[in-house]
Amino acid sequence: MHSIYIHIPFCSSICSYCDFCKFFYESNWVTKYLDSLNEEIKNRYNDEIIETLYIGGGTPSCLDNKSLKKLMDICKIFNLNEKYEFTFECNINDLTEEKLHILKSSGVNRLSIGIESFDKKKLKFMERTCDYDDVLEKINLCRNFDFNNINVDLMYAIPGENMRILKQDLKKILSLDVEHISTYSLIIEEHTKIHNKHVETIREELDTKMYKYIVKTLKANGYDHYEVSNFCKPNKYSRHNMNCWKNKEYFGFGCGASGYIGNVRYTNTLSITSYLKNKIKYKEELLSLKDVMDNEIMLGLRLASGINLQEFFDKYEVNLQEVYNIKPLLKNKELIYKDGNIFINPKYIYVMNEILIKII
Repeated sequence: MHSIYIHIPFCSSICSYCDFCKFFYESNWVTKYLDSLNEEIKNRYNDEIIETLYIGGGTPSCLDNKSLKKLMDICKIFNLNEKYEFTFECNINDLTEEKLHILKSSGVNRLSIGIESFDKKKLKFMERTCDYDDVLEKINLCRNFDFNNINVDLMYAIPGENMRILKQDLKKILSLDVEHISTYSLIIEEHTKIHNKHVETIREELDTKMYKYIVKTLKANGYDHYEVSNFCKPNKYSRHNMNCWKNKEYFGFGCGASGYIGNVRYTNTLSITSYLKNKIKYKEELLSLKDVMDNEIMLGLRLASGINLQEFFDKYEVNLQEVYNIKPLLKNKELIYKDGNIFINPKYIYVMNEILIKII
């Protein structure tokens, strides 16, 4: 076991594009939810040594100070190794000295802050608020509490967005001088507000142009493009997400959380009423060896470094090229082999799904 993900589904407002398990904040429900979460963890966690702990949502930072302390107390049960990474997701508006003190004193050493954009029209579309001066002030406040590993999210390809807006957003994001930047092209998922309004995505050509500009600009400013959507300063990659992309096992605790243990992938119930009644499991999938290897391919090829062939053999006792027909893809340069690794040609990384279909 390598990692733990904890889902806190509460939000003070619901973003128009969000399809995660989420509910409007209600203090009575929060108290009951944390009690159920505590029970789930005690029943399923067996003192395994953990490398990374990630609390996401929803919006975990919307918890009041009392509930946040309770959540941090619940997390004391985990046996974290000496070089652990403990990430906490937050909205910039929620960050206060009191909350940052609670997080820092509880061992949180990485913050992931949902900014998404500074453009008023984009923010209105996403039903979010974000002010640059406030963000800069709050980032500095985080630095005062010795948080030296901060991620911020940037969303692009919003209907009505153009290259000028993207460049302004990216310029402001870079001025924050954070260690990690996650970028997401808008995907319109079912059960979201924008899906119900029949919103259409922007032209694929513009989406691709935006992506290439982001990659070029962040690389030029010292960020390593280590995964399709993620960029970091040297050695500041997300260790938690890296464990997932390396197809390593992890617990998922909380309403709507997913986990991967042994050869089973599971998802917890999306119903908070069921969760509060300890009816936790929603779906389990028993994986065959081929299923597990397929996941290894799909996740591993998201990384710029790709998949190490020797590690694949050590893990599954088969040669990857004997199971998957990758020679044609190597021949036409969609895949590249170098130093024992195969990876997707950077020219084709934005259409990686087409390449994965050919492999799987």
